Amino acid sequence: MELHSTSFDDDMPIPARYTCDGEGLSPELHWRGVPRGTGALACRCVDPDAPSGVFTHWLIWNLDPSTGALDEGKVPTGAREGTNSFGGIGYDGPCPPRGHGAHHYHFELLALRQPLDLEPGATAEQFAAAIRDARIESVELIGRYERS
Repeated sequence: MELHSTSFDDDMPIPARYTCDGEGLSPELHWRGVPRGTGALACRCVDPDAPSGVFTHWLIWNLDPSTGALDEGKVPTGAREGTNSFGGIGYDGPCPPRGHGAHHYHFELLALRQPLDLEPGATAEQFAAAIRDARIESVELIGRYERS
């Protein structure tokens, strides 16, 4: 599977538009090469560089594998979103502490055997448990963001 974005390149800075310093929109994501037998896709965005440990910025699941993309700032019909580490539901963009250096934001796309039976607002722990046995394959796109 391949994952890319028109919003930023792999291992490159994420534009402020997609962060707490801008509009806070979720970036556009595109994929191809979804494995045969995929019943649904899921995506999560985490920051492993956060002072408190891994910080979840986005959980979204039950994406139609045939779509090939997530549009900027949009949640497709039928998709569900989970609770992020800010305590909200949906995408909340990068917002590292000022002067903490560059943080890395891992956008992971997961091919799953079937749609997840999770309610909207599920936690990162519930999401991780649900994908454990459903995962077929995954791919990552990493962006960086720093606040001086």
